[in-house]
Amino acid sequence: MFSGIVEEYAVLASLVKEQENIHFTFKCSFVDELKIDQSISHNGVCLTVVNITEDTYTVTAMKETLECSNLGILKVGDKVNIERSMMMNGRLDGHIVQGHVDQTAECVAIDDAEGSWYFTFKYAFDNEMAKRGYLTVDKGSVTVNGVSLTVCNPTDDTFQVAIIPYTYEHTNFHTFKVGSIVNLEFDIIGKYISRMLAYK
Repeated sequence: MFSGIVEEYAVLASLVKEQENIHFTFKCSFVDELKIDQSISHNGVCLTVVNITEDTYTVTAMKETLECSNLGILKVGDKVNIERSMMMNGRLDGHIVQGHVDQTAECVAIDDAEGSWYFTFKYAFDNEMAKRGYLTVDKGSVTVNGVSLTVCNPTDDTFQVAIIPYTYEHTNFHTFKVGSIVNLEFDIIGKYISRMLAYK
């Protein structure tokens, strides 16, 4: 379980394909605090640490994860947002994030807001999935590449988020351009409510 408050971005040091899996090796500032079997969110995808060296750690993604996220298009040198699992003895600064990416979206616009930025994302809309909570609502929560954000100006298949300078600089949002592919996780509370209403 995560909060969507990204700790930093890690840099992809290497990747190794093994049958349908990919082993990703990352560098970050807190490698010395990690341990085997620990869960870390990578662009919003929960992956398990399987190996640690002095300055890197390795996680493995399987075919299903690669197909429903942007991890499969990563290249060595890319920046990935990371967050260790949430501690249950403090404040929840973001929102409840499972680390289970629902689908990807494409960045279709980046607008300057005089010091901050508005990013617009477009995703494949499915009416049946929307009935089950896979959609965005105005002022609701959404996770974009692991970052907990507030939705504004949603349509059936697009939404905007406002990014302040701190978030822009300390996550991989500063690498986005029109056409960038990001991971989405819709709000789990909305999914549960939609599911329960379906049985009324």
